[in-house]
Amino acid sequence: MSVIRCGHMRIVTLPALLLIAFISCAAAGPLGMFGSKQFEIYFVDVEGGQSTLIVSPSGQSLLIDTGWRGFDGRDADRIVQAAKAARIKQIDYLLITHYHRDHVGGVPQLADRIKILNFVDHGPNTEDSKVTKEDYADYVKTIQRGEHKVLKPGDTVPIKGISVKVLTGDGEHIQTPLEGAGQPNPYCAATPKREPDPTENAHSLGVLVTFEKFRFLDLGDLTWNKELELMCPNNLIGTVDVLLVSHHGLNQSNSPALVDAVHPRVAIMNNGARKGGSPDAWQIVKDSPGLEDLWQLHYILEGGKDHNVADPFIANVDEQGPGDYIKLTAEGNGSFTVWNQRNKFEKVYKAGERAVAAAPAR
Repeated sequence: MSVIRCGHMRIVTLPALLLIAFISCAAAGPLGMFGSKQFEIYFVDVEGGQSTLIVSPSGQSLLIDTGWRGFDGRDADRIVQAAKAARIKQIDYLLITHYHRDHVGGVPQLADRIKILNFVDHGPNTEDSKVTKEDYADYVKTIQRGEHKVLKPGDTVPIKGISVKVLTGDGEHIQTPLEGAGQPNPYCAATPKREPDPTENAHSLGVLVTFEKFRFLDLGDLTWNKELELMCPNNLIGTVDVLLVSHHGLNQSNSPALVDAVHPRVAIMNNGARKGGSPDAWQIVKDSPGLEDLWQLHYILEGGKDHNVADPFIANVDEQGPGDYIKLTAEGNGSFTVWNQRNKFEKVYKAGERAVAAAPAR
């Protein structure tokens, strides 16, 4: 008998089969004979901010936002722990949605802990507040450590193995529908506009991340009127498998024109115990037609039993919890698994066609 190695596997063959085994292993490449590495998303608990680590099957990484500054580097440490779990040693691209402290504040501390190669954002800060200007100034200093690029709607982040398409940025949005999208949005009629939002939230850099048939939407803290501009009168995005609930589940965002129209199978809310998860916004997401499950990073103290999901779907049930994350693993056929670090509960969502429900009365 002979033994050859294929990735991390040892294959024992008879002499007559040695050549066949060698050719099969070589064709499979460094990731092994039985398919490539899976696509992974880690929803890191940064206590009501955002930090979402995406790892392509190619091994390249995209981190969306870094959580808060201070707290003895709490959020940076949690991101590094997620990176270790994902078996990556650097951040290939750091995408900053906007310059509020719960999204960009942790950049300097994170850069001290792990190498960041590329920084991408929507361009200069637009908000005239002391805190935001302070955090933006620290961010500008930190990006000198790597490459920097401003992204506009329609641009892409060049990560091998996945597509990362910019949909919104600096108050603008894509003008051309994505492939298969562009149909009239029936949820617009029941979604009136609100007062304009003058903050950095409205300038959020939002992206659609696609891995073959799997689609994940993250619009940062994009607020209500900007959602309507993107989605009305026509739905420029289409449907998605997973929605990161915008703005931590606050009711300044999450209009039915967006949430219902993108028709997610699963929504994940990056709320804190005392931030995000407004009962009315929570209900809009929970009632979205076709939604199979809502997952939360924290139990919402304001929500009580009526506006929190069941315990298995919550990563942190105590206000001062350890900072457990939610992990999503997707296959190219569109199936995916969501896993809760706290209780090791997981649920598999199989690939399959879904019928889009008609617009309900809200």
